Amino acid sequence: MKKNIFFLIVVLILLFFSLVFFKGLKLSSNYSSKDFIGKNVIKFSARSLYDSKESFSNNDFEFRKFHIINIWASWCAPCREEHHFLMDLSNIENINLFGINFKDDSANAIFFLNKNGNPYKKIGIDSDGSLSINFGFIGVPETVVYDKNNKIMLKYIGPLSKKDFKEIIKNTKN
Repeated sequence: MKKNIFFLIVVLILLFFSLVFFKGLKLSSNYSSKDFIGKNVIKFSARSLYDSKESFSNNDFEFRKFHIINIWASWCAPCREEHHFLMDLSNIENINLFGINFKDDSANAIFFLNKNGNPYKKIGIDSDGSLSINFGFIGVPETVVYDKNNKIMLKYIGPLSKKDFKEIIKNTKN
């Protein structure tokens, strides 16, 4: 009798997990960034990577310029992959490029930038991930392009590609 009850419980548990698994397979795993387009920059403040007495905040955004926020980490392989695009974007006069360093060791982040170049005007630290959540980021790297009125015009999930780079250039021309 006890064996039958145990067997029934095991079968019911397996059935339950199978149903949950197959239900999950039918859910969409696509994440769209279209809901963010047109939204204003959030109010935020983060400690600076280079000087803990300084901060990086939405007050650093200037009107009449495009702004890009890139979330990155030194341990992130796709961040290394897109870094040369960020270096090129940092040389464009009407774009201010800012970084958010995600759950990273500050010494490693500074070493990464010293080795590969620092494309950022300012870099904020997001040591616990809360700032990234407030921005609506789901991972690293991600890049958000703000128009001259501080509204989101483009958002990229994952490393920037050549196509993304060209789209940013096209959309940030005066």
